[in-house]
Amino acid sequence: MTAYLMTPQGRRLAYHRTPGNGPGVVFLGGFRSDMTGTKAQFLQAWAEENGRPFLRFDYSGHGQSEGDFLDGAIGDWFEDALAMIEAQTEGPQVLVGSSMGGWIALLVARALPQRVAALVGIAAAPDFTEDLMEPSFTEAERAAMEATGRIEQPSEYSDEPYVITRRLIEEGRSRLVLRSPLHLPFPVRLLQGSADVDVPPSVALKLFDHAESPDMRLTLVKGADHRFSEPENLALLAQTLDRLPV
Repeated sequence: MTAYLMTPQGRRLAYHRTPGNGPGVVFLGGFRSDMTGTKAQFLQAWAEENGRPFLRFDYSGHGQSEGDFLDGAIGDWFEDALAMIEAQTEGPQVLVGSSMGGWIALLVARALPQRVAALVGIAAAPDFTEDLMEPSFTEAERAAMEATGRIEQPSEYSDEPYVITRRLIEEGRSRLVLRSPLHLPFPVRLLQGSADVDVPPSVALKLFDHAESPDMRLTLVKGADHRFSEPENLALLAQTLDRLPV
């Protein structure tokens, strides 16, 4: 059953919480995704089968949560995640971050390392606004961004184009995690598809090289795309969670 939380910033967020025992699992979704997606539902079933606490939620401007997506930026969604974890979980959690959610998970881990039991990144996309989005803009897009504060790009995941705002790009610069030391004092597992054209394997390798962890592993899956939602991909995700030393 969907419940709602009002954050300290006044944003009303939708969430679904499953009770259980042991370290909880928190799913952090991607850019424009929501808590009803394939991976979120799969993790829900995994948690129920294993008797583990599980939390999935929608960032502001996403899914069933209030707010306009175009008003949001990385910092807002990071604040949403912090509020959810602090209000709806107890003790150390396993953070599972998909795409942008991987960046959010790293921000949470940097802010609340004592509340993180382990981190699993699925095509994690730290610093994507700065390293992937902004460099890809054409001169025409840069001019449009300067003039209107937004641009539109086609999306293979939706009939509607992606709208990228100037605030998203500029606010993201204050949330970068790959420009300074990144200490992750817990197990880290990174899952990455070799055929991911949205967040290429080079991003996973950069994160793998940059972060410091006593137990970090990167699994590169040949042929897997950015969705990482094929049955064999989900089976690998479950296996990864089953084998975490938490």
